[in-house]
Amino acid sequence: MTGMSRDRLLLTFCAVAVAFAAVDTYVVVLALPDMMAGVGIPIDELQRAAPIVSGFLLGYVAMLPLIGRIADLRGQVPVLVMSLVLFSIGSLVTAVSYDLPSMVAGRFLQGVGGGGLVPATMSLVAALYPIERRGLPLGLVSAVQEFGSVLGPLFGALVLSFTSWRGIFAINLAGGVLLVLVVTALARPVVEVRAPASLETPGPPHTGKPGGFEARFARTSTTGVLTAVLLATTLVAGVITFLEPASIQRDLTWGQLFIPYTDGGSRWITPIGLITIGAFVAFLLACWFLPRPLVDLRNWFGHLLAADLLGAGLLAAALGGIVLAFATADPEVAVFSPQGPWFLVGSALAVVLLLVHLRRADDPIVPRGALRATPAWGALVVSFLVGWALIAALVDIPLFARTTTQPDSQLGAALVLLRFLAALPFGAIVGGWLLRRLNAGVLTAIGMAAAGGSFLAMAQWDATSLDGFGSNVPLVIGGFGFGLALAPVNAAILANTDDDSHGLASALVVVARMIGMLVGISALTTIGLRRLYATQAADPSLGIRELGIVQEHAVFVGAGVAAFGAAVLALILFARAGTREVDTAEVLRTAG
Repeated sequence: MTGMSRDRLLLTFCAVAVAFAAVDTYVVVLALPDMMAGVGIPIDELQRAAPIVSGFLLGYVAMLPLIGRIADLRGQVPVLVMSLVLFSIGSLVTAVSYDLPSMVAGRFLQGVGGGGLVPATMSLVAALYPIERRGLPLGLVSAVQEFGSVLGPLFGALVLSFTSWRGIFAINLAGGVLLVLVVTALARPVVEVRAPASLETPGPPHTGKPGGFEARFARTSTTGVLTAVLLATTLVAGVITFLEPASIQRDLTWGQLFIPYTDGGSRWITPIGLITIGAFVAFLLACWFLPRPLVDLRNWFGHLLAADLLGAGLLAAALGGIVLAFATADPEVAVFSPQGPWFLVGSALAVVLLLVHLRRADDPIVPRGALRATPAWGALVVSFLVGWALIAALVDIPLFARTTTQPDSQLGAALVLLRFLAALPFGAIVGGWLLRRLNAGVLTAIGMAAAGGSFLAMAQWDATSLDGFGSNVPLVIGGFGFGLALAPVNAAILANTDDDSHGLASALVVVARMIGMLVGISALTTIGLRRLYATQAADPSLGIRELGIVQEHAVFVGAGVAAFGAAVLALILFARAGTREVDTAEVLRTAG
């Protein structure tokens, strides 16, 4: 196979990996009621199921900065493969989960793995293609990620049409394992491993030699076989412990494996449960102490320390508090959950401790002065507002369609949003190309002003507007505007941070946008509902459809205000961003 063919195949499977992560963010939209029933939560206690969603978001957002930093130190392929492994393990745990804690744990692992796929894949694509050929493949990868918001519910609906919700995560598991094998095989000749100074002597990067997790597939050893057997034992015994198959339980001999050692004990203090725990502990010890194991835990731990594990933990705690405060909220009651103030207090405390740590640590996760430049921290502020506005499009455009012209068709509502999403990656490519000619602030302002204007136009839609061709105009302009703004926002932070922290900086931009989406959907939905209640009180004769339109109009107006705010701030904060010297492909690789 030629190098070009190998690169194209690798790009294809990397794009599939990104799609898996993006799809899984939204896959529970339709499956959530069945997942609740699977772990014994009544449908009328929806608030108890909030951790199923927030657990994924917590893993995705809170771990992203640490993973981005490790990718800078270790290289893209090892992080990409390990992220796929974590995603696959999370899919397995979710698929066989028997109660809420096990399901949340699985979703958390899926979030950690999915979050690691995005920066590692974008960075790898940029490394595989020369500068003059990066635009199209990077644009395609960005498009795949954006389409995930639509494909997620559709994928869930398709699988649920012929199997249970567990089938969704079983497919994720199979796909994740296949991607691990294929990406490892295709990337082996082009792997670049960058270890921290504490783990290897200074020198040029190692190229052409597999390292880390994927190197275990390139050579065999007694230790490798032993750790593989221990891992297989853990997985098989663990699945049996989770599922407790009735056919085995009823057997007079094998059924004794499920009898707890104490009265009323859990399934983990049964013989099969203890076998699972023992095999897993033995696997960890072998991977830590023995040479050339299947997973070099000691080496990975060294990279965690080099990436500033304490600082990453404090940053994760700060981000996690924000995620939990807003992702578990009931918008009909308040912007954030009843425990939200405590979560935010915890986040504030973590931020204070993080700032102290950043001043004292020798090599902190966020290098001192990395975000000192106005365009650098300004990119995070603007990205936050971009996320705030973008989530209104992703959620309320299909919701408006369901309220008006597509009341019985999830597919029809998704196709309405598809018109918006189809324009977004095209706008991202055009925005990267225009950066050579326009200031980042001007370009961002144009894009977000277009998005803001499209939201104001959507706020004028009535019950039949989506039936007309004219509704396509704000959808396409809005998607193009958001895409146009992605590249200059990322260019601003890339042009004003050091080269050795670009991975972390790119991760922080994504985190800022995700936090903006969480806060935005909670705040905008609350605003919309309050507008609905006020309108209902003023005119009790209005029906559900009319009240739904009123609510969504209020959300569109609020999103438009956020978009215009991002435009104004970009003009001010990016005035001296100096982005015209930043290569377009380097910008686009972080736009996802």
